[in-house]
Amino acid sequence: MRLRRAAACTLLVPSAWAFYLPGTAPQSYEAGEPVPLLLNAVGPRYGEGDTAIVPYDAYDDRIGFCRPAVQKSQTLSLGSALFGDRLVNSDFALRMKENSSCQHLCTAELGEKQLAFLPNLVEAYSHHWLVDGLPAAEMRRTADGDIFYSLGFPVGEVHAPAKETAAKTKEGARAEPHLYNHFQIILEYHPRPKEGVNRVVGVVVWPQSIDSLRGRGAAPECGAQEPLVLRDAASAKKDGPQKVAYTYDVIWRESSTPWATRWDNYLHILSPRIHVLSLINSIIICGFLCFMVAMILLRALNRDITRYNALSSYDLDLDPSSTDIADSVQDDSGWKLVHGEVFRAPKLRMWLCITVGTGAQMAAMCGVTLFFALLGFLSPSNRGALSTVMIVCWTLFGFVAGYVSSRLYLTMKGDAIRKNIAYTALVFPSALYAFLHFLNFFLVALRSAGAVPFGTFLAIGALWFGINVPLTIIGGWIGVKRGPLDVPVRVNQIPRQVPPSPWWLKPLPSALLAGILPFGAGFIEISQIARAVFGAKAYYAFGFLSLAATMVGLTAALTTVLFTYFHLCAEDYRWHWRSFLTGGGSAFYVFLYGLGYWASRLHLPGFANKVLYLGYLALVSGLTFMVTGTVGFAASWAFLRVIYSRIRVD
Repeated sequence: MRLRRAAACTLLVPSAWAFYLPGTAPQSYEAGEPVPLLLNAVGPRYGEGDTAIVPYDAYDDRIGFCRPAVQKSQTLSLGSALFGDRLVNSDFALRMKENSSCQHLCTAELGEKQLAFLPNLVEAYSHHWLVDGLPAAEMRRTADGDIFYSLGFPVGEVHAPAKETAAKTKEGARAEPHLYNHFQIILEYHPRPKEGVNRVVGVVVWPQSIDSLRGRGAAPECGAQEPLVLRDAASAKKDGPQKVAYTYDVIWRESSTPWATRWDNYLHILSPRIHVLSLINSIIICGFLCFMVAMILLRALNRDITRYNALSSYDLDLDPSSTDIADSVQDDSGWKLVHGEVFRAPKLRMWLCITVGTGAQMAAMCGVTLFFALLGFLSPSNRGALSTVMIVCWTLFGFVAGYVSSRLYLTMKGDAIRKNIAYTALVFPSALYAFLHFLNFFLVALRSAGAVPFGTFLAIGALWFGINVPLTIIGGWIGVKRGPLDVPVRVNQIPRQVPPSPWWLKPLPSALLAGILPFGAGFIEISQIARAVFGAKAYYAFGFLSLAATMVGLTAALTTVLFTYFHLCAEDYRWHWRSFLTGGGSAFYVFLYGLGYWASRLHLPGFANKVLYLGYLALVSGLTFMVTGTVGFAASWAFLRVIYSRIRVD
């Protein structure tokens, strides 16, 4: 944790100024002081029954939850608002160290609209509350017996009908949805006697379903034993709305957990030994494979370079026997034979330069974001920090895209540099912007809280047009001033004929074959992230993630270089697009893994949930393809510059 590291640093210096990041400074409360409870959007409860990915506003009129007289929305960061956080105040009365029981929040009337909508939320959705920045959690147990704090707690539960009830009807009675309307809020606090204050270090909610108004008039009875069963929507027309009393208990418990480690229960890694051992095993296997690939490749290259240079020292007119050596070299390998073609500009060179420039921008964004995460600046206590940093870094690194794209375009003898810079600044961001709008239409149609507000889209557009586009143009102008990249050999005027290649060197098969190893290097972290996202857990293993990302980049670079070498040995010099496809081949397996996870773990109801899941999966896979494809292209470019600078060309 950051505070532990900061405490260690103060022992090494005589004096130091203490500071906290915005949103992470501890809040202290005196006894009896109000502690606000904020409500976030009602989101899916993963791992239980049918799963959806569409959140709803806590005060959506279809839910009918207790709405305060004065509703105030909390200020959110750009990333937090973009990813569906909607924080609002509530009428829960919490006071530090003051217990209370059977507090009446409100009595709601559930009409036909609410009774038709709520059964879809029961069991499959969770309430998400926050107290002093800590999410209200539900204690859950995994199949291995581990206990962890699951973010949020369920809206209700579904019970099978009683046997005698089902026997009365020929088709059987419907399942009974029980709505949780009584909340036992357990808050843990850590006292600081010297200052006379206390700090909140834990929040757990135990919900209950009780029919507290049955036969008791307007005053709810929290000790009622009967559950609150939601009526059928059709009965609302005949019998009127169903009344529901929302009540809560408040229990304060002293805890020895300091404020600096209060997130440990939420960030607990399930089965850490298995996680670490599996990751180490993956590192060893991938490292061994990468070592073997590098050794084989270096050995073959040294042999080829030695024989090519030895051949160039012979005078074939004076020594006719040297023709046998030439024939043997040409029979063994053909990558020198294409030295006059290897740096020839490919088809659609402008689009290749734009794609590589955008991939370099995203790679820089990912690297800087992981760096800040490793330093502890992007902790979950600062909501939306991770996504905000990603958006800001992507905006600021527009100059990387412009610089890489323009220099590469000049190297390929491009003659429309202004168009190249303009397309780099506009094409991919426009496509991403349009795709996000497309997904947002589904969220808007469902009246979801995850629908991005118009103001947030305007802010993103302002960042794009006001910062990213000018920086891309500046980066492109600097790239033009620097000029083209140096290449070690000249390009022939007449292109060489390309002989037929074996099937496994075709673009698609080679990309699929090469993508297996990078995907295997990052498979463990991909599965852990999926378990965290769809298991209501907070993911914070950025050390493992950084290591896995390094392994993926290394294996993608080496496998792409290897396949580029195979292409050149087959006298196929069309390596540019193929190296990008080969490097990005792991993205295909990421997409397949997402489909497999859906088929085995998720049950997405409705058309909109399926479209949104596929859309988000395609977006993640596409971004992975851009980054790893750029890594593969850059590795191949560096590899070719090295090997062709080592041979003697007449």
